[in-house]
Amino acid sequence: MSRRTTVDPHAGTLPAEVAVAARTLAALGLVSAFGHVSARHGDHILITPPADLADACTDTLLSIALDTEALPAGAPGEAWAHLAVYRARPDVGAVARATPESAFAVGGTASGTIPPLHGQGALLGEAVPVHDDARLMRSAGIAEGAAHTLGHADAVILRGNGALTTGATPGHAVARMWLLDTTCRLHLAARRAGAIHSLTGEEITAWRAAGPPLLDRLWAHLRSLGGQPPL
Repeated sequence: MSRRTTVDPHAGTLPAEVAVAARTLAALGLVSAFGHVSARHGDHILITPPADLADACTDTLLSIALDTEALPAGAPGEAWAHLAVYRARPDVGAVARATPESAFAVGGTASGTIPPLHGQGALLGEAVPVHDDARLMRSAGIAEGAAHTLGHADAVILRGNGALTTGATPGHAVARMWLLDTTCRLHLAARRAGAIHSLTGEEITAWRAAGPPLLDRLWAHLRSLGGQPPL
């Protein structure tokens, strides 16, 4: 018996990109009941609601003005974190918020920044900063602190509270979250081995110069593992 598939009228649009990125983040096991994906949309952002990302679809996305002073009804409290990043970083087109266990482990044992140990790790920035505040980012002030710690990096570990990653597209933000999880796992393994040999500045520059095509390839691979429209 054949199976009937649903057709998403938003396929290929920014809302569809956000929804697919959210479902992929869930399929990769980088979120549990908590996590969000958002994208810049003119003077607004599109963000997933406070619900399981595995069920994300275009019809449930919320639109929030970038200059809002109060979140609309139904918006996730930590939308403030997304808004803070967009306000501080005009170059950012999308944000992923997730809770990989590896980020909890590294955030609880490290301070300052985490240098890349492998080439693809450089696609997170010259180093990944650790935000030393485990409070929920449910106010503009607390969220602005995390955005300040992020600085010009592409990812930030939130001690006791997961991580944020950025990208030009929702797919790139999710790809960077996967890379952050890998980077954290490598750091934990290197510490157990008793030796950490990070990339040099020249190596980091070379990898970052090749970044966009590599993120495109990685995102194409990751989205093939999950995030497709439900049947």
